[in-house]
Amino acid sequence: MFPELISFGRFAIHTYGVLVATGFLAGVALSVREARRVGLDGQKMLDLCFYLVISAILGSRLLYVLMNLRAYLDAPLDIFKIWEGGLVFSGGLVGALIVGFLLVLRWKMNPWQTADLVAPGIAIGQAIGRIGCFFAGCCYGKPTDAFCAVTFNNPDTLAPRGIPLHPTQLYSSASLFLIFLVLWLFRKHKTRHGQVICLYIFLHSTARLIIERFRGDFRGEVLHGALTVTQLVSICLMVISVGLWLFFRRGRGAR
Repeated sequence: MFPELISFGRFAIHTYGVLVATGFLAGVALSVREARRVGLDGQKMLDLCFYLVISAILGSRLLYVLMNLRAYLDAPLDIFKIWEGGLVFSGGLVGALIVGFLLVLRWKMNPWQTADLVAPGIAIGQAIGRIGCFFAGCCYGKPTDAFCAVTFNNPDTLAPRGIPLHPTQLYSSASLFLIFLVLWLFRKHKTRHGQVICLYIFLHSTARLIIERFRGDFRGEVLHGALTVTQLVSICLMVISVGLWLFFRRGRGAR
């Protein structure tokens, strides 16, 4: 749609990169604010968010490359062109969870309380980043004649050109802004640590499960094409989040 924000000869500032960076900064700032609100060390939360962001970027990029390995074998240097799009949330989630879990244990932080504090920041960061996907043309939708269809014509777009498509990037962004609002309103009414992150995982996975039906880019297939890899991961995360919610609700997760 509008891949380059500003260009000077061979140098260009990509809209996708600017919006993803803006989303990360917004998410980090919100998480630090939430930590200070409950009396925790804001600097420690800032350090944690820095490592979470790095691990999420690496994990999400790694999974995207693995899902499109054949293309990157022909042009291996393109692996580092992250500003052109190509991040998979599931990979970023796994990377951030592993790194975050290790750091939280090392710094003697409450893991579930910490997860609750960063959950709204994750949602708002993703919501802004998905707008960057729209401008880059990645994560595009299937062809459609619906009233909301968009047509990408920019020669540098990553989406198929000249074809009306579902604006799945905007579907995702809208759902994430709504999820952020729900989390923001719920966070002061939780009864156990861990409930906010569980609610985020459930709502985000539900949204992905639905929106994935309208995606047009190849997402990998399982069960003989019945589900995409992302849909399978979303179902698993939904089950886990419900199980953890019930666990916390019964009070067994308080410790």
